[in-house]
Amino acid sequence: MLCCVQKFTVKKMAHHHLWILLFCLQTCLEASGSNTDIFTVNGILGESATFPLNIQPSQKVTSISWHSKTSVAFVIPGNLGAEPTVTITHQNYHERISVSGQNYNLELRNLRIEDSGIYNADINVETSKTTTTRSYNLQVYRRLGKPKITQSFMTSVNSTCNVTLTCSVDKEEKNVTYSWSPRGEEGNVLQIFRTPDNQEETYTCTAWNPVSNNSDSISAQQLCADITMSPHTRRTGLMSGLAVLSLLIIILPSVVLFLLCKRREER
Repeated sequence: MLCCVQKFTVKKMAHHHLWILLFCLQTCLEASGSNTDIFTVNGILGESATFPLNIQPSQKVTSISWHSKTSVAFVIPGNLGAEPTVTITHQNYHERISVSGQNYNLELRNLRIEDSGIYNADINVETSKTTTTRSYNLQVYRRLGKPKITQSFMTSVNSTCNVTLTCSVDKEEKNVTYSWSPRGEEGNVLQIFRTPDNQEETYTCTAWNPVSNNSDSISAQQLCADITMSPHTRRTGLMSGLAVLSLLIIILPSVVLFLLCKRREER
């Protein structure tokens, strides 16, 4: 009786391990038929982007189905090196898609902001019963225009100018970063402390996004131009202003008196 129980237990364990082995094999096969890596594709508004499949002719593809938020296109390779047949499956992509006959890379033209998103290519091959899926994350950006540098919060202590520089682009863009040279600082705000003895530097702000960059510059001489004058320059300016004011006080009454006398003579 004990022997029968032992045989039954061994048989049950073997059956259990067989099921585990079959489950692992199925999982591995499913994983081999699907590529979960997502490749990033950056595109420029109004231009084109390419999704690289890079399929070799020896793979003998039977069909490729592209889909995103909606269906996109269905591709059937041509015979004997002929161009593939591309069926556009959604009106948003009409006349904007082409497929390479050599490696089946898909090109999307005249990019729109709303084209951004995840794209999947389901690839069927003659030698495999599984479907391989390749995924892409398309991000469409505008080319950055020239940024603008503005200055604010100007103060002066002991002939030192304290000014805040802010760099910005015209439109609110995603993934824009800013850097300043020659300071090597990141971010769109830069704090400057200048003295009248050091006015030779030029500050350049560069705005970046994944597809473009553009810059604007401002010289130190443009910062706090009236605040950073030396005491001597201020005194000279003050004396000049007083002299002009004195002349006006002397000359203006004389001119008025002259005009009054002339008017009396005309009567």
